[in-house]
Amino acid sequence: MKFVLVNDDGIFAPGMDALLDSVRGKADTTVIAPAQEQSGMSQAITVHHPLRLTEVERGFMLDGTPADCIKMAIQGLNLQPDFILSGINLGSNLGTDVLYSGTVGAALEGTLYGIPSLAFSLCGSREFLPVASEVVKMLLFENPGFLKDRSLLPHEGILNINIPACSLEEIKGIRVTRMGIKKYDGIMERREDPRGRTYYWMGGFPSSLQVDDLDIDLVAVKQGYISITPLHFDLTFRDELEKLRGVISN
Repeated sequence: MKFVLVNDDGIFAPGMDALLDSVRGKADTTVIAPAQEQSGMSQAITVHHPLRLTEVERGFMLDGTPADCIKMAIQGLNLQPDFILSGINLGSNLGTDVLYSGTVGAALEGTLYGIPSLAFSLCGSREFLPVASEVVKMLLFENPGFLKDRSLLPHEGILNINIPACSLEEIKGIRVTRMGIKKYDGIMERREDPRGRTYYWMGGFPSSLQVDDLDIDLVAVKQGYISITPLHFDLTFRDELEKLRGVISN
């Protein structure tokens, strides 16, 4: 069995250490990850400047995006992995945050090549990365054993897995969830640099969660469950297709 490991926090991020610990001795593993943090890059690719690949002790680092790393693995290094594992992201990828996530974007890129792909995130402090590593190991090789039973993995999508930041004993179980809607009270703060030029700093805080449905990823993690959400890259609004077809004719 062959794995490609990727992330968006950078090749030397502690989450990559945790992911490596999860799969150590289980497969032929290649790490290819961004040279620097690439959070918020979604599935962006680099088209306006060349990419530089550097081999390091851990694997390969690329001066590009997480999706670039997958393209490089398949098209540049000619790797043929059985699975792509993305993460472990330090921070949640819940609700509509998945639209921005480089962790999720890298996994989706793998799916475009027909490679089963999973994205892992720890929803809190890095002190719980050893717990997240154990959870990843369990999910992959023990229960439900995604790498043993490939029928559990979407053919044209990924599994987005979010792990609560708590002890193993405090985790209540696993929930298969749908993607929630995560809203922010946004901030676009205007500042001036020492030369008097204007710049803006984007920020924001999540709005309070108004629902209590364990079938939603945001709620499940908040309540102490591991959340597993199947995602796919087909953004077609299917409920609107027939309505539009009934109005717009050829």
